[in-house]
Amino acid sequence: MPTEERGTKSCLIIIPCLNEAKHIGPLIERLTPEMDVLDARIVVADGGSTDGTRDIVTELSASDPRILLLDNPRRLQSAAINLAVATFGRDYEYFIRIDAHGDYPEDYCRQLVEEARRTGADSVVVAMETVGYGLFQKATAFAQNSKLGNGGSKHREGAEGHWAEHGHHALMKVAAFEAVGGYDETFSHNEDAELDYRLGKAGFRIWMTDRTRMIYYPRDSVQKLFRQYIGYGRGRARNILKHRSMPSLRQMLPLLVAPVFVAAFLAVINWAAAIPFAFWALACLGYGFWMAVGQRNPYGPLAAFSAMVMHFAWSVGFWMEVLGLRSRKTSS
Repeated sequence: MPTEERGTKSCLIIIPCLNEAKHIGPLIERLTPEMDVLDARIVVADGGSTDGTRDIVTELSASDPRILLLDNPRRLQSAAINLAVATFGRDYEYFIRIDAHGDYPEDYCRQLVEEARRTGADSVVVAMETVGYGLFQKATAFAQNSKLGNGGSKHREGAEGHWAEHGHHALMKVAAFEAVGGYDETFSHNEDAELDYRLGKAGFRIWMTDRTRMIYYPRDSVQKLFRQYIGYGRGRARNILKHRSMPSLRQMLPLLVAPVFVAAFLAVINWAAAIPFAFWALACLGYGFWMAVGQRNPYGPLAAFSAMVMHFAWSVGFWMEVLGLRSRKTSS
């Protein structure tokens, strides 16, 4: 769908942020040279950090007025992007969404803008390469980079450049974003897939680029990973319920994990009730063993455990949302 061109400047770089003092300074310094090339501005939309993040951004802003701190009272990433675009978007053709807890190539923003102009895409999405440092984080990274953990998702594995229905959000035309109403702020998770659904329905085109990608650092503990994937499961369920869409096969398989776990307790009545759960557990552990032996990856068994945590939490979150069960606020 054609859109009215907006603004005379190239792109607005938006960083939703909450308590990222460890990462925000180096991230902004890495992005600063791109502002010169792209006639860009960096907006850090902060959800009320208390760890010194705001002081770091304020200090950087004092030396470079193109770096701005914007208060995000709703705290959600979706609200941060909506607010930044509403406040500054009128001057720009594109905006680029940056994860404060991620890492990026030096020419990341430039590649995105070049891809948008080369293809005429309304949105350019990227693949994610997951990297870890500690023992559990490394194992989780291997899990998320494998088919066991990502189900063959194109934006997790990467692929040749192609038109797509969904991917990890990177660049978007401001006009297209505004035409569909921006992110739905009732979504704390999965807001990107929900927006992509509306973009597709409205006739906008999404391009998955193979010219750049982002690096993502997964959660470093079982508890944090579990909470995160409960949120992902709830977000996917909200998306399906809102748009009356069907989950894909790669989503239908893990959503069965929680039901078969519950059903396994019926093994006290009939041992056969435990078979589906045992089959899933053995399949995951077998994949981990194959990673350890076939790929010579010492993290294979622990990666299998991380994948099982992700599958189970995602399924629990999905069914909690479908059944209308309330939960504590989950981390994004």
